[in-house]
Parts: sequence; structure tokens; C-alpha cells
Amino acid sequence: MGIQKEQLQTISLRIDEVIGLIQKENLKNHALLEEVCPSYAPSAKNLSHYAAFRSFDARSMQKELKHLGLTRLANSEGNILGSLLNLKEIVHSLLGDLPKTVESDYLHIGEGKKLLQKHTDCLFGDNENKRRVRIMVTQPSEAATNYDLVLEMVKNGMDCARINCAHDDSGIWKRIIENVRKAEHECRTKVKVAMDLSGPKIRTGDIVMGPKVKRFKAPKDQNGEKRPAIFKLVSNAKSVLEPLEVPVDETWLGQLQVGDAMKTKDFRGKSHKLKVVKLLNDGVLVESPKSIYLETGTVLKPKNKELQKTKILELPKVEQSILVRAGDTIVVTGEVGASSLPKFDTKGNLLEPGVISCIPSQIVEKVKMGDRILFDDGKISGEVEGLDHGTFDVRITRAKEGGALLKAEKGINLPSLDLGISGLTDKDREDLKFVVQHADIVNVSYVNTEEDVRGILKELDQLKAKPELGIILKIETQSAYKNLIGILLTAMQRKHLGVMIARGDLALEVGWKNMGMVQEGILSFCSAAHIPVVWATQVLEGLAKKGLPSRSEITDITSSVQAECVMLNKGPYINKAISFLHEVLLNSENSHDKKEVMLPIMKWD
Repeated sequence: MGIQKEQLQTISLRIDEVIGLIQKENLKNHALLEEVCPSYAPSAKNLSHYAAFRSFDARSMQKELKHLGLTRLANSEGNILGSLLNLKEIVHSLLGDLPKTVESDYLHIGEGKKLLQKHTDCLFGDNENKRRVRIMVTQPSEAATNYDLVLEMVKNGMDCARINCAHDDSGIWKRIIENVRKAEHECRTKVKVAMDLSGPKIRTGDIVMGPKVKRFKAPKDQNGEKRPAIFKLVSNAKSVLEPLEVPVDETWLGQLQVGDAMKTKDFRGKSHKLKVVKLLNDGVLVESPKSIYLETGTVLKPKNKELQKTKILELPKVEQSILVRAGDTIVVTGEVGASSLPKFDTKGNLLEPGVISCIPSQIVEKVKMGDRILFDDGKISGEVEGLDHGTFDVRITRAKEGGALLKAEKGINLPSLDLGISGLTDKDREDLKFVVQHADIVNVSYVNTEEDVRGILKELDQLKAKPELGIILKIETQSAYKNLIGILLTAMQRKHLGVMIARGDLALEVGWKNMGMVQEGILSFCSAAHIPVVWATQVLEGLAKKGLPSRSEITDITSSVQAECVMLNKGPYINKAISFLHEVLLNSENSHDKKEVMLPIMKWD
């Protein structure tokens, strides 16, 4: 009992130390605490309390509390001061005395959870799908014209429809929103519309376009036997070509019959025999025994002497890529549109590096020797090894075996460099005019500092945005994570507020080995602030795109119950993904309440 009493006295002193830190933190954040929306006032104070608690190394105290069978405060972020005072009272009762009264405004145990639920309902609306965790779904362009697709999304459990302003235009966005509103009315439910501002994303510029060629591959079946390559001849009157379509003269096309044979020499100069296998309403299907490359001007010579030869008409230029291999060099330039493909000798050795532009161009002047650089979501990585006026050289340190293809419009990350780009772009400001009129939530990209938050709040005020318009701040950079407390306290001036963990870009910024800790930190501090979190990036990506989830994807969505919303991206099997996610979340919520593991009766049948 003597040892236990000594332990309890030590714990009591440590609790007093933490409470002292909390009182100092309140004074430090006083100005920001005064600015928050009244509905977030207790949450802002609790966040300040939790920030102070996390500046204290509580691990040894937690181990002692565990040995004594007391709370370890591991899930107490929602009402941290109330939990500390409650623990202090228990410790002093075990010691046989009464603790000193702490006069402070704090949340009692359980109140934080209620506030988080209230704020979640404010942002996403009342949940009518019997789930605590909401489902947000990115809308494809097709959602503007395919009402049934949107209707199925709502029926399968979509709570929030996401529109990415980086794609399409206001006309398509408006039609998507109209279909969402129509579907929610038909299903007698509510679906929020969230619109993503593009933000100042760093990306690769355009690459010089290649020849006007289409490749049609002869695939292999499951036994390894080659099947013919198939393509479709269509009328030159067709304005938009599908991937399998090749335009020819309309009159000539109308004379073709099933079984007609043709000869041609393709883009590579190789001879091919072609055969018409099916007549369609808008063209004919043709097969080639071998893979074939057709280009604008390729001559088709029918064996039927009653048919004249003809030429393939205008094909679109091929989007080209720059081949990069580990050990090779690539040149990055600030000159808009400047690009060239690498040149190799007959043995594959690099003679002249490829050149690709960087958008925005001013990034080129900020790069330093030795900086790490990542392309295309980290698929390609390298190191800056040479600087020149308006360009820099990158030595590729990692790419897939055989080389990777770097295309236009792919993301660039420089994790160790403060690029000084954040806030709203001119496009964002223009898009925001539409968002405030038509959306329920605006998702703000690349929020790095408190100033970025003030910038969006000021813009919303100038546009006279309705108070009910929600804001979701996307945390996707190392700077955003470091400034998280100030960002959250500043954003609490809005009543409807959320945070999105953009795990793809964030992982590249902080490093994969740190991502688990960083993700846990964001979840904890947002829970302390009673701010709902959106779990985003590649959730059920395999299921949405290929129709089959991976084992790691199942584990990921089981972990997603720590958040208040899960975001799915688009794909041909998106409705299958929504339905699957809905069922898994319902099952997971029976055994997990955010981070807390619940223990239902185990059934083995």
C-alpha cells in the first residue's frame, strides 16, 4: 500500500502540472478564443486544453494509471480537462483526502462526444442512413447526363456528393447538382453537395503531342492464345471519337459488308490483313490478327474490286510521356509549354534528358541543390543535382523497373521546401462565386497557415455567403500539420466546419514512415476541437475501379470509423463500392466508437 500511495501522490502532482500548463495555454490563445463562433466556444477552449496536455509527456503516468486500473486518458481528448479533474478526484479519494477545487470552465465527460455529433450534423445534415460515419462520393462528369447513376448512389447510401472544380465547368456542375437534388427528392432524403476548390497545386505542364496514331492491341486469352485486335470504322461526320473508333469517308463506309477483306500498311510500315466482322448502326467492326498502329492518312485497300481504296481521316494526336529510369536525369523548366522527349542510343543509354515544364513556373526559382522531389503521387522520386536560370536538373533515384512514364498534369511534391504558395488562386475565386450559390459545403485545398484560413473567410464575407455554407479544410501539407492548432482555432469562426485528411499528398509531404503518427495526430486534435473529419484518398479504389477490393482496402475502411465521413473516388463500379462501404461501416460501428473498441457478444455461427 505504501508503494501504491507513493504512486498516487506522484500522479496527483503530474495532474496538477498538466492543469497548470492548460491554464497557461488558455492565456496564450486568448485572442483566437475570443474570435470563434459561439457554438464552437467550448470546443475551442477544449482544443487549447488538449494542446497543452499534448505538450506534456504523459506516457509514464499512463503506465502507472494502467497498473492501478485507472483511466489512461487515451480517449479523453473530447473533454480533457474534465477527465483530468475527474481522475484527480479519484486519486485523492484513494489517498483519503479531497483535492483542491479548480475554478475553471470545462466540459464534463461525455459532453465532447455530444458536441462532435452536433457539429457533424450541422455540416452533413441529419443522418438518415443509420450510420454515424457519412459517405461522400466524387461525382464523375457522367453524373451530369446520367440521372440513374446518381439515383443509385443515393439509394446505396451516399450522404454527400463531391464535385471537383479542377474538372469540367459550371454548366456540367449545375447539371450534376440538379440530378443530386432530383434524386434526394425521389428518395425522400437529404444529400449535401460539397465542391472542391482546385487550389495552387504544383504539377507537370503539357508535353509535346505525338503523331496522330491509334494503337489496337491483339490481346491474349486465359490460355495464352492471341485474339484478334478489334477496332471500329465510323463516319467522318462524327465529332467526338471513342477509344476504339477510326474515322473514314461516310459514303465508302456505307458500302462495306460482313466478310469484306482489306490490306494496309500501318504506322510502322508493317503489312496487315483486315476483315469486317459486324455491321453496327453507327459503323462497322473490323478485326486484325495482329496488333496494329493506324494513323491519319493510312490507306485501306479492299479486295473487293467494286470498292475503291480510302484513307483514314483525322485522328487526334497521341498524348506522349517522358520515360524516366533510376539513374537518368530529367530537366524541369519554368517555361510554359516547353517540353521534349529524352533521346537514347541503340543500347538504351540516355543521350539527352527529357524536358518538362512545372506549373506554377515560379517554383523553379525556389528549388535548392539536394532537394528531394516527387512526381505523380510519389511513383517517381529524385534529387535536385543542378541549377540553372529558369531550369533545374533532377537525378531520378526511384522509378519502377524498366522505367516509368511521366505525363502532363501530374502532381509534383517538394516535401522539404517551403514553396510559399497557398491560399486562393484566381480560378478558385471565380469558382467560389458559383459554389456559394449552389453548394452546401466548400472544400478548400492547400490550407497551410492561419492566414490562408482568414483569406477564405474574407472571400466568403465579400461574396455574402450564407452562414449555413460549410467549410472543409484539406490538410495535405507538412506546413498545414505543423500549424494545425492555429488553423482550427481560426476556422472556428464558421459555424459549419470540417477537416479532410488528404492522405495521398500528406503522406508524400511527411514521409510514409510518419504518416500513421500524423494521421493519428490530426484525428486526435480534431476530436478535441469537436470538428468532424473526412477520411480521404484511395478508399476502396480497387473496388470502385476494378470491381474487386484488396485486403488492405478492407482494413483501411475498418479504420475509417475513427472519422465522421469517408470519401470515395469515382470509378465504373462506384455504386458497388458505396453499397459495400455502407454495409462495412454499419458492421464496424457495432464494435468501434471512433477509437474506442466496443465488446459486443461474440457469435461464431
